[in-house]
Amino acid sequence: MNQRAIEFVKAFVAGFVSTLVFHQGLLTLFYLAAVVPRAPYDLRAVPPLAIPAVISLAFWGGAWGVAIWPLLKNANGPAYWVRAQVISTIASGSVTLFIVSPLKGLPMAGGWNLKVIVSTLILNGTWGSGMALLMRLMHASRALPAYTTLRPVPQLPYYCERQDSL
Repeated sequence: MNQRAIEFVKAFVAGFVSTLVFHQGLLTLFYLAAVVPRAPYDLRAVPPLAIPAVISLAFWGGAWGVAIWPLLKNANGPAYWVRAQVISTIASGSVTLFIVSPLKGLPMAGGWNLKVIVSTLILNGTWGSGMALLMRLMHASRALPAYTTLRPVPQLPYYCERQDSL
């Protein structure tokens, strides 16, 4: 597989895992704090494949990871994190509020309920930060210097060994 394809596979995996860890993790906190009524890690089957809703959501998180990665990969430093946060909050948040919700029979933008809008944007921004973090971690192994590989410990000369007898 060529390097470009591997990058997109990594982006998909990062988006998928970020959904399960960061997005659903924060949704759990929101749910426990009674900020949102929707329970996290929804295992109800959804059409058309009758897979659990959380797996479907994670698949779309992977697809978003692939879509967003080309916009992030050349950014460095704080720009990388800001770009990840802004793109995921605005792009995926807007699609969720204005396209996905009506397709699911829900009111557009949560019926303009500010709590729904803000929680959606925060959840999507958190997903984006998680995806960006996972992509950095997957690329960190390439950036490690050569001296981080394990090498045998050299033997100490005989005169450096501890002398127990006096």
